[in-house]
Amino acid sequence: MAPVNGWRDLVVSSVRGECVRDAPLAARTAIRVGGPADLLVRPADAADLAALLAACEAHGVPVTVLGGGANVLVADAGVRGVVVKLPADFGEEASAEDGRLVLSAGAPTSRLVARAQELGLVGCEFVAGIPGTLGGAVAMNAGTKIGEMKDVVARVEVATPRGARWIPASELGFAYRTCRLPPGGVVTRVELRLRRGDAAASLAAMQADKDRRRRTQPLTQPTWGSTFRNPPGDFAGRLIEAAGLKGHREGGAMWSDVHANFVVNLGGATARDCLALVRLARRRVRERFGVELEPEVRLIGDFGEDGID
Repeated sequence: MAPVNGWRDLVVSSVRGECVRDAPLAARTAIRVGGPADLLVRPADAADLAALLAACEAHGVPVTVLGGGANVLVADAGVRGVVVKLPADFGEEASAEDGRLVLSAGAPTSRLVARAQELGLVGCEFVAGIPGTLGGAVAMNAGTKIGEMKDVVARVEVATPRGARWIPASELGFAYRTCRLPPGGVVTRVELRLRRGDAAASLAAMQADKDRRRRTQPLTQPTWGSTFRNPPGDFAGRLIEAAGLKGHREGGAMWSDVHANFVVNLGGATARDCLALVRLARRRVRERFGVELEPEVRLIGDFGEDGID
């Protein structure tokens, strides 16, 4: 269903939060690439988000959620419809005694680490090097070699056009870089279960992981993070490098010469440049090794006929 004429006025009138028309998105993404959103909305709370989703459904307006801007590529032409950006302070709760933490899905992942340290809780050390927001981390079951979100998430609050409700982790279908959320649902809050432990040892482990990432990943350049999921028994970066693409450049974008599974913005890169690199690597690895690389980066917006395939 195509959006009705004047849909932006209708949507703006239905929500209490901040609304920005033709909002630039490039600076809101980790790789600093992409065009504007027709309408960027920051809902005031979970009820306001549900009202926004209901209005968009009623008027045929597409909705896209933008977290911390990691693992996404926004089209040069921008994003049609509404882009939702959650505030970082949706109803936070904490209890050091039972290791329970409730944080906004719009909060940066660093907020979880900081709160855990304050309360003497451990078990979320793997989160320290993961960029973006908690909602995004849940949606992709983000993790490292030492843990994943499924290990610490107890339940999530999800808003839909029909309201908000809590969903237990057992119903989320967590798998490698995957989480099964209700169609059209948006994570608003995340309840995590940690445990009391040695906060100093936890901090040391996180610092060691950060140091390792600084040595092995291009963290000083704009990048969305890992581009492809690791195939079973192998590593996407190894395959891309073996295909001769490490350091390969298209316009202002390049396959990093530090880690071949990262695309970096050298300055002035476009979404078209980035997508050309992704498509080239996928094709080259398929032809040379018979391996179909599965994208971890998500395309957002109006790419026309273009896609990763």
